[in-house]
Amino acid sequence: MAKLSVRDLALQGRRVLVRVDFNVPLEEKDGRQTITDDTRIRAAVPTIQFLRERGARVILMAHLGRPKGKPVEKYSLRPVGLHLHDLLSHPVVFSHECTGTIPEEIIASLKPGDVALLENLRFHSEEEANDPAFAQALAKLGDVYVNDAFGAAHRAHASTAGITKFVPQAAMGFLLEKELKYLHEELAAPARPFLVILGGSKVSDKIGVIKALMEKADVFLIGGAMAFTFFKALGIPVGRSRVEADKLDLAREILDLAKKKGVKFLLPVDSLQTQEIKPGAATRNTGVVSPGSGIEDDWEGVDIGKETTALYETEIAGAKTVLWNGPVGIFEIAEFAKGTRALAEALAKSGARTIIGGGDSVTAVTQFRLADRMTFISTGGGASLELLEGKELPGVAALTEKA
Repeated sequence: MAKLSVRDLALQGRRVLVRVDFNVPLEEKDGRQTITDDTRIRAAVPTIQFLRERGARVILMAHLGRPKGKPVEKYSLRPVGLHLHDLLSHPVVFSHECTGTIPEEIIASLKPGDVALLENLRFHSEEEANDPAFAQALAKLGDVYVNDAFGAAHRAHASTAGITKFVPQAAMGFLLEKELKYLHEELAAPARPFLVILGGSKVSDKIGVIKALMEKADVFLIGGAMAFTFFKALGIPVGRSRVEADKLDLAREILDLAKKKGVKFLLPVDSLQTQEIKPGAATRNTGVVSPGSGIEDDWEGVDIGKETTALYETEIAGAKTVLWNGPVGIFEIAEFAKGTRALAEALAKSGARTIIGGGDSVTAVTQFRLADRMTFISTGGGASLELLEGKELPGVAALTEKA
């Protein structure tokens, strides 16, 4: 059944607890924590502004990093609150506790349209343990609950699942709604040809997605280190490239499944190789790979090659729907980023519906300044993969169903 939306709630003057995903990358500069990519914060703004405009008192809850159940200063959400203040052009009151009298007093002082941010939920081990008492203490701070944290929706934690037992209404925010629309509804019957680009390091991370999408996709384009596990399974030399040696049978099984279903499953026909992974490293393109020729000894593959790039660009040009999860090379280093950049540019130029399915692919298109030319960019990593696999997300399942 459909879940309750933030649009369905009475909001004026009410305390609205909103679970957001502010788990953003930070780096220390001049002794201060600086946000290096605010995509997830910006993604929450439409829901926050909607609530403010309708006179709600907005209380934001989030986690950051892995502080392992205790306060760790570098994982404080205070810098996120300051950044959000700038995005909203409105003060964001910060509470250095997330339950108890401190947040209660702060929330009591809020006027309609005001915003407060609670400290990192994961400073308490009870959050990840989905402790009922902690969930109830959070619920006490609000009148209704909104989940807009798609990136955490695959976790049954106190703030994503447990809390819903202690509030009268639990609804989804605009971001969660949009993620479900593009990664679930739109891909249920995609415009064809439907093309899937999969990269990243491990076949094992993507096996569930590959098998689920094999039922719907017309073409797969494979890149990243996972391609070398397929190479090894086919007897193509991989040099020192990263390989999941215990997943060779799985790789062969996937290739057989694609053949059986008549799905075009394309592996790189050549690769970019290097002897050291560092900026400025010397590289060279392999020839066309085959059981007798591939990555050279003492070299490792770090990107798709020139022939593969041209082949994949042609496939993208003919697609009507494209889902991309995982870069096809080590794009963080300029010398190894050409393949990933070329595919991002091909998507930006295509007339297809382009869905970037979370994780490092999002970082890549953002780095290449192409994010605004994609149809949809998911904010979820693990949540995106689980949804694409067809799994039920606890944070969605726990929300109130529409009558």
